[in-house]
Amino acid sequence: QVQLVESGGGLVQAGGSLRLSCAASGRTFSSYSMGWFRQAPGKEREFVAGITRSGGITSHADSVKGRITISRDNAKNMVYLQMNSLKSEDTAVYYCAAAQRWTLSKNKNGYDYWGQGTQVTVSS
Repeated sequence: QVQLVESGGGLVQAGGSLRLSCAASGRTFSSYSMGWFRQAPGKEREFVAGITRSGGITSHADSVKGRITISRDNAKNMVYLQMNSLKSEDTAVYYCAAAQRWTLSKNKNGYDYWGQGTQVTVSS
């Protein structure tokens, strides 16, 4: 089992940057593929980015490609989401998720553990 705690959210102006962090408990962090999802008010939770166990393969939603980047540090049990050139439509609660699988999943049902979320608000 793994516990996830997100941090780094906040209020930022359009065009600005934020770096979200997700701290994972447990000694088997490197056995989980990781993902970031987001959920805006009244909308479904959607995939933002994912990364394989070793960090060798990443995937990003088309809406964030070129602006948002996922990375991980297995030595520190951390996964990050670097967000640049933020837009008002990026406003949402961002969730970190872990999956006991080799491959990446863009489906929220493919993840086994979730953090509590961190709010990101982009003002225009």
